[in-house]
Amino acid sequence: MSNFVREQLRAYRKKNENIGRLIIKCPDRPGIVATVTAFLKEHNANIVELSQYSMNPEGGTFFTRIEFECPDLKKQAEKLEQEFQEVADQFSMEWKFNYVSDLKRAAIFVSKEPHCLLELLWEWQSGDLMMDIALVISNHEDARETVEALQIPYYYIPANKDIRKEVEEKQLKLLQVFEVDLIILARYMQILTPDFVAAHPNRIINIHHSFLPAFIGARPYERAYDRGVKLIGATSHYVTNDLDEGPIIEQDIGRVNHRDSAEDMKKAGRTIERRVLARAVKWHIEDRVIVHGNKTVVF
Repeated sequence: MSNFVREQLRAYRKKNENIGRLIIKCPDRPGIVATVTAFLKEHNANIVELSQYSMNPEGGTFFTRIEFECPDLKKQAEKLEQEFQEVADQFSMEWKFNYVSDLKRAAIFVSKEPHCLLELLWEWQSGDLMMDIALVISNHEDARETVEALQIPYYYIPANKDIRKEVEEKQLKLLQVFEVDLIILARYMQILTPDFVAAHPNRIINIHHSFLPAFIGARPYERAYDRGVKLIGATSHYVTNDLDEGPIIEQDIGRVNHRDSAEDMKKAGRTIERRVLARAVKWHIEDRVIVHGNKTVVF
């Protein structure tokens, strides 16, 4: 990465070295917030943001995201997590402590259309996506110059359905070498195998050029044009083995009318796609998305 971005990320890590986030999902019952906040207070942690949601106070599922500041957090992290286990057991919690200075390491997958990749790179350079872009993987060479100009490794791996297993073996090896924990499909026009998806549950974010569940699959703008739609949109979701049906993170729409051709719709759609994907990625790296079944809670 460039020296400017490197320094920006270094300063962000330094500023947030004592900031942590606690993400919780559990059956709802009285006393959860009181117990968790008391635990953090006992460990000298000051809560700076707290979001919570209950699907139903009577037997539903409870979700919370708590951001806190704690002196010498990295030194205390192991003890904090060990001692929180007792609270977690009491309330049957699924929980995780994340530390803001530990930036998520992302791999971006892209094919020929660059608009979503360019948006991510711009937001990253601007300091709005605080993550490490470890590498870019593509089945085309088109974006190499743009990516390498930012000193990001670029790997060209030709792909098609006939060599999918061989391709994914190479990709998985790269993801392991670069210690990637987030995969962003920025208009990567290849279907992933069940094995690949299973290896990264709720860690693959896709952008679909349609306002799901409408126009699933190929040629959505042409089909939208033929249908005479008045709204087009885009959907960003986690990838599952059900094509384009994973938990939705973000959606947006734009108006069109009878004067717009399929190409006009496609152009307008690209603008929606890139901003929807960027928002979804931002919320993920800020630990604002909690998956529940095939839905998400986004704080």
